[in-house]
Amino acid sequence: MKKLHLLLAIICLAGSANAQIADSTKRKVELQGAVNFRDLGGYTTKDGHHVKWGKVYRSADMSKLTDQDLAVLAERKIAYDVDLRGTQESKQAPDRLNPNTDYILCPAGSDNVGNMLQSLKGQTRGDSVMDAYYSNTTFLADRYKPFFGKLLAMPEDKSLVFHCTAGKDRTGIGAALLLYSLGVPYETILKDYEASNYYRAAENEKMAKQMVQFMKINEGVAKDVVAVKKEYLDATFTAIKKQYGSIDNYLKSQIGLTDKDITALKAKFLD
Repeated sequence: MKKLHLLLAIICLAGSANAQIADSTKRKVELQGAVNFRDLGGYTTKDGHHVKWGKVYRSADMSKLTDQDLAVLAERKIAYDVDLRGTQESKQAPDRLNPNTDYILCPAGSDNVGNMLQSLKGQTRGDSVMDAYYSNTTFLADRYKPFFGKLLAMPEDKSLVFHCTAGKDRTGIGAALLLYSLGVPYETILKDYEASNYYRAAENEKMAKQMVQFMKINEGVAKDVVAVKKEYLDATFTAIKKQYGSIDNYLKSQIGLTDKDITALKAKFLD
């Protein structure tokens, strides 16, 4: 009897694991020329609604999309592209898009990314650099206000992708603010944020090695910088709350979202 109970427990655990894998399979969009491209749908809100599948996607660099990739984007009705990279980043690796895609560049604060990488030389702790980056709220409103503007203006039958270079920091903060505005619990927001470590595992390892080899950056620092950690996103939310009182107040006073806008976002992106 004990063996039977043990077997049943193993089957239940396997079923739970398969459910997670199935969700990951549904969330990840398989593309040849981009990584960390995934659907923000499916997350449960505090009041029991769910973020709609197939409406908003997040990604890393989109400059190497193949013709087959573009066909996937067209099939998913991705007609809006919000690029969170800096001016130089976007010039050096312009997005490859389908004709008539509504493209917008939101470079606020991103032209300093190169300086941040240079500052890593001689450092022994990458966490301190990342905490400083995530705690800086100076450019957030200018970066994400256009993002929310596109979400509000997007027709019901279209979808949108937003991205940066790695699809983890600037994109991660944007995803967090959007999911928060829709009423998704912070614990779930963190899981979506931390999933970049899973979707970028191979790229992170490769990038860390390159930083050590070519930039002479401490290995531990390199690993900290290419990863995402709970503490990083916590730093952004803590800084916003300290400066503006609450995330809700920030979305209203800085991003410019009215109660009507929040209602519209929920009507458009929740089932």
